[in-house]
Amino acid sequence: MSNSKGHPKGLYLIFATGTAERFSYYGMRAIFILFLTKALMMDKVLASSIYGSYTGLVYLTPLIGGYVADKYWGIRRSVFWGALMMGIGQFLLFLSASSLHSVDMSHWLMYGGLGFIIFGNGFFKPTITTLVGQLYEPGDRRLDAAYTIFYMGVNVGAFIAPLICGYFGETGNPEDFKWGFLIAAIGIVLTIVLFETQKHKYLVSPTGEQIGIVPDARKAKDDAAQQEQVLLPSGNGIKKALLFGAITLLLFAIFKWVFDAEVISAGIFSSCIGIPAYILFDGSLTKIERDRIIVIYIIAFFVIFFWAAYEQAGASLTLFADEQTNRTLFGWEMPASYFQSFNPLFVVALAFIMPAIWSFLSKRNMEPTSPTKQAIGLFLLSLGYLVIAFGVKDLQPGVKVSMIWLTGLYFIHTMGEMALSPIGLSMVNRLTPVRFASLMMGVWYLSTAAANKFAGTLSALYPEEGKAKALFGIPIVSLYDFFMVFVVMSGVAAVILFLLSKRLQKLMHGLA
Repeated sequence: MSNSKGHPKGLYLIFATGTAERFSYYGMRAIFILFLTKALMMDKVLASSIYGSYTGLVYLTPLIGGYVADKYWGIRRSVFWGALMMGIGQFLLFLSASSLHSVDMSHWLMYGGLGFIIFGNGFFKPTITTLVGQLYEPGDRRLDAAYTIFYMGVNVGAFIAPLICGYFGETGNPEDFKWGFLIAAIGIVLTIVLFETQKHKYLVSPTGEQIGIVPDARKAKDDAAQQEQVLLPSGNGIKKALLFGAITLLLFAIFKWVFDAEVISAGIFSSCIGIPAYILFDGSLTKIERDRIIVIYIIAFFVIFFWAAYEQAGASLTLFADEQTNRTLFGWEMPASYFQSFNPLFVVALAFIMPAIWSFLSKRNMEPTSPTKQAIGLFLLSLGYLVIAFGVKDLQPGVKVSMIWLTGLYFIHTMGEMALSPIGLSMVNRLTPVRFASLMMGVWYLSTAAANKFAGTLSALYPEEGKAKALFGIPIVSLYDFFMVFVVMSGVAAVILFLLSKRLQKLMHGLA
């Protein structure tokens, strides 16, 4: 078990690549729902549905990209083609915002742009994340810190993007949204140039071998110690694939026609059940491997509730910032999109503090297990919404709240995110058999896909004058009601996960 100080130089290449790519993604996201409502003139319900479908599918396609990378392409090729597709998508959004005079053309270009970004992200996201783990030997204690550094890079890009894309795109003139999308496209071009020119120099294993070239499943198959652990056995594997494919289609039908879900929702939710089950019943898994995968699945289920509430940042919380928040500073009105820089700014500020806290507790044998850290993250999310719920309680019509309330929410949510997200990525890497590396990272993001689609559904509950809205028959008539939905949802999930944490720790078989 390595205790070497410092980190491989390849980590900082991945850091810079992730920074540039996330600049592109979050720059677009910062202005997207405002583009839908102010340039394409959609109502909040439709805009929230499109936003939820887009962000949900963004996290669904990593399952496809992870499988292709593991089985056929390898990581490096997947990163390149993923980034290229995202660049095309961002440019199509630029063309969409440049064609507002032609409503039909603008809408089709917008949907086309979203499609390219969705598929491109599917190849890029799980593979660039998996590269971090391959820079280290198994059991290296630096891995949690490495994922935290990687996560900080993601948030450096996410911090800068809304400021620049929001400044040029959210000017009050709908025609200017195109400049925000164009800048996002330039960000992804920088990603491609950086990765392609530096990958051979820095992406090497601890033994000096190039990583990310040969698909992980092929390496596992060729390894003498894993000759019997092929990813997809030919005979029974095909029958099993057909069986689980049929089960997934049945689940899709149930969600679509029994629960009246839209097509994208039904597809995401059925995939979240059928595909993980297919992997869990793979005949090559040992009992310990299967137990550890079960832990990933259980925690992934609770993570759905975290991200469904957290991802309101790009939807209902952006609308709240635009309509209900006093954004005037010294006579200057701050763009609503700027609030999306608060969270990544706080992430960067806390990126070294949170690992230091875990290290301090670890030296005293008091560090929480990974499942407990996830529960802490959910609790902090609930607390953040409780704060803003009190901020809007008894709010009079026409009165806007101080931006301190939204700032406080983002700060508390960031503490929750730092307790949950980088630890979750590290946990998936530790618990997953190497032959399933990118695929299981895709499954982890599958829970985020369900969460983001769910986030769009919940965002549609945002109160609008003259429109009756309800959740499970309970009317949502005020902002206080709306925010309390997230308080209860994430709070209950936190308590249940905390009660399960000791049992999950045992199922991790020493890797808690």
